[in-house]
Amino acid sequence: MAKLYFYYSSMNAGKSSSLLQADFNYRERGMNTMLWTAALDTRSEGMIRSRIGLEAEAHRFGPATDLHDAVAVAHENEGENAFGERGIDCVLVDEAQFLTPAQVWQLARLCDEAGIPVLCYGLRTDFRGELFPGSAILLGIADALVELKAVCHCGRKATMNLRVDAAGEPIREGEQTAIGGNESYVALCRRHFSQALAR
Repeated sequence: MAKLYFYYSSMNAGKSSSLLQADFNYRERGMNTMLWTAALDTRSEGMIRSRIGLEAEAHRFGPATDLHDAVAVAHENEGENAFGERGIDCVLVDEAQFLTPAQVWQLARLCDEAGIPVLCYGLRTDFRGELFPGSAILLGIADALVELKAVCHCGRKATMNLRVDAAGEPIREGEQTAIGGNESYVALCRRHFSQALAR
């Protein structure tokens, strides 16, 4: 039975590189994959890029994208894999926190009805420690939850994402979504996250 996976972590835990490694493993075995990333992240320009230099082209999803239908069409039209079978063997989704709840259910249908495994990679919480809507549904319905580990400056596991301004000072309020990398976010353990916000 195909499964819906959610690989989650704070920033800088290697989510994109893990996704790209999984994609490589499928393709090395002659299987067909379909990669997706959030259109909201304009830095990617239709690519999934890891901080260690790996990258691959990906389809882009926005709030109105019907992932079930898009993958189903590709599944019907994709050429034969190494086993003489047609279709998509695996769907991999980067920036899964930006999925809408409806899109998470669409991906679950791909697993349940089309038998296609779906691997989602994303943040669990935002800069306030609150769940992203897509992550909340994934945590609720995914068949497998896998935490990827990031490290706080103290050496403990980083579970929180501190948003910072250009001077490195904590930002306590604002929109849930603000695209950025190391210049905008710091992965911290809960203790140091709380201390930073209390300053």
